[in-house]
Amino acid sequence: MSVISADQLTKSYGKSRGIINLDLSVDEGEFFGFIGPNGAGKSTTIRTLLGLIYPTSGRAEIFGKDIVKQKKEILADVGYMPSEAFFYSGMSVREVIALSAKLRKADCGKEAEALCERLGLDTAKRVDELSLGNRKKVSVVCALQHKPKLCILDEPTSGLDPLIQKEFFDILKERHSEGATIFLSSHILSEIQKNCSRAAIIKGGRLIALDSMENLSKTNAKRVTLHGVKTVPAELGARNAETAGDCVSFLYSGDIKLLLSVAQKLPIYDMTVTEPGLDEIFMHYYDSDNRGSAKDGEKA
Repeated sequence: MSVISADQLTKSYGKSRGIINLDLSVDEGEFFGFIGPNGAGKSTTIRTLLGLIYPTSGRAEIFGKDIVKQKKEILADVGYMPSEAFFYSGMSVREVIALSAKLRKADCGKEAEALCERLGLDTAKRVDELSLGNRKKVSVVCALQHKPKLCILDEPTSGLDPLIQKEFFDILKERHSEGATIFLSSHILSEIQKNCSRAAIIKGGRLIALDSMENLSKTNAKRVTLHGVKTVPAELGARNAETAGDCVSFLYSGDIKLLLSVAQKLPIYDMTVTEPGLDEIFMHYYDSDNRGSAKDGEKA
């Protein structure tokens, strides 16, 4: 069963790009990743799915309910953590958390207390006095205290120190093991790789890939390092070349026989061929899309 489904979902801001013809499906119980750099359309997608902004065209459902017509019913079972945490000025952390529970007409006191303890959050402080990291902690508690069926988290770890990030993901894994669906939006690739089983990559408001993490991590490109030269022969069609000392490193997706033939003619004393890192794989998708797409003329 699909918890989230979108069909040709589009949100335009006049002549500016939002999201374009988005087809997306997230199954019940998935730990799903949504990858893209800042400005790619991640937050616009999430806000549109939650009915916080209206789509220009297309349609989408959450829990089988229309995101426009049944928004209130949907939000009752969703825990949403926005990328930026803002609260009513003058309130204490305790008051903000209690207000969030009251708006849901739910008794979340026990769960909220447990979350605050795990995150090291001082509920007596005023929200105006909080650092970015502590504001994010408040946002985590507000999003998760009612134990939602679907957790939608937009860049959740920005501002959190490494220890709290670990605790945060431990909490998410526990919720996931209890049956919750997790939708994690991030530009931090390691977060997606460590925690998600499937992910979508978005660029310029368009999905350019959607697959299991295992398949997304596969590419025929290799990281080649030639020791003894500082430039790459043009016939290799290298990408992302980097020079360091007396060697040059580059991404290569061509014929291995051509690589060996060209290398034999160079004054090299060593050559290494390795799998690229996830960051490089991500850029491989972006580079491939740049070369193959004629649709990236939209205003960013």
